[in-house]
Amino acid sequence: MSKVMSKVTRFPAARLLGAAALSVATLAALPAAHPAAAAAEGDHLTVTVRDAGPEADGTYELYCNPDSGSHPDPAGACAAVGRGTQGGQDPFAPAPASTVCTMQYGGPATAQVTGTWAGRPVDMTYDRRDGCAISRWDGMVPLLPKAGAAPGWS
Repeated sequence: MSKVMSKVTRFPAARLLGAAALSVATLAALPAAHPAAAAAEGDHLTVTVRDAGPEADGTYELYCNPDSGSHPDPAGACAAVGRGTQGGQDPFAPAPASTVCTMQYGGPATAQVTGTWAGRPVDMTYDRRDGCAISRWDGMVPLLPKAGAAPGWS
């Protein structure tokens, strides 16, 4: 026991506190990351929309937390994807292969979503070829533009 005590007492508290203060001072002196750079390292999606109409077609960048980018509705888009993530779900998961889908056509619109969400890579294609695909698309509005009579994002 005396060996343990002697090793502990060899490092006076003042020395330890001085080292801790130096570490805190060093960290405080580091430049803070720019919010856009921090977002780029986290949730970042690129959404490419085609054949959804002239107001919706294009390529849009989306950053979440904080919500920003060239997407027409960054806050709404981040919220839509966030809802799909609740409960550990993958908002970009395809419909199971065994799913029975209605045979209906929702139009020629397609969207490609790539990037990173919740630390995982994303590379998903959306279309409106049948009832399941239409449901997947509609569940991602406003990440994807609203389809139907009125073109646009909401």
